[in-house]
Amino acid sequence: MESVARGITIYFILLVALRLSGRRTVAQMTTFDFVLLLIIAETTQQALLGDDFSIVNAALLILTLFGVDIVLSYLKQWSPKIALVLDGTPTVLIANGNVDDRALKRARINIDDILVAAREQQGLARLDQIKFAVLEADGGISIIPR
Repeated sequence: MESVARGITIYFILLVALRLSGRRTVAQMTTFDFVLLLIIAETTQQALLGDDFSIVNAALLILTLFGVDIVLSYLKQWSPKIALVLDGTPTVLIANGNVDDRALKRARINIDDILVAAREQQGLARLDQIKFAVLEADGGISIIPR
C-alpha cells in the first residue's frame, strides 16, 4: 500500500511542477529541458520504488500512475473547473497584429518562437503578417495570418 501512496503523491508533485514551470517546458523542449527531464525521471524512480525494486512493485506503481491519469481524465470531462486547473487556458500572444509583451514574458516565449511557428504552419516570414498568435493549452502556438 505504501507504493500506491508514493505513486499518487509523486504523480501530483510532478503534475504541479510541470504546471508551474509552464506549457513551454513540454511543448517546446530544448536540450536543457530534456536533460532536466532525465534527471527528474531518475529522482522520481528513487522516490517511487524506495527499497523495493521487485517487478511486482514496479507493476503496481505503473498501474497506479495510469489509474490516477485515467481518473483525472474523467474528472476533467465532468468538471470544466478541474480541466482549467489541470490543463490551463490558451494565452493570446498577438492580437490584431499587436504583440502582448506581458503575455510573452509570462509564458517565457519570445518573438523568435512565434516566427518559427508562423513559418512552419503558415509559411509567414514577418511579424506584420500575423494577425493572431495563441499559445494553446497543450503548449503549441497557433498562428492566424492577416
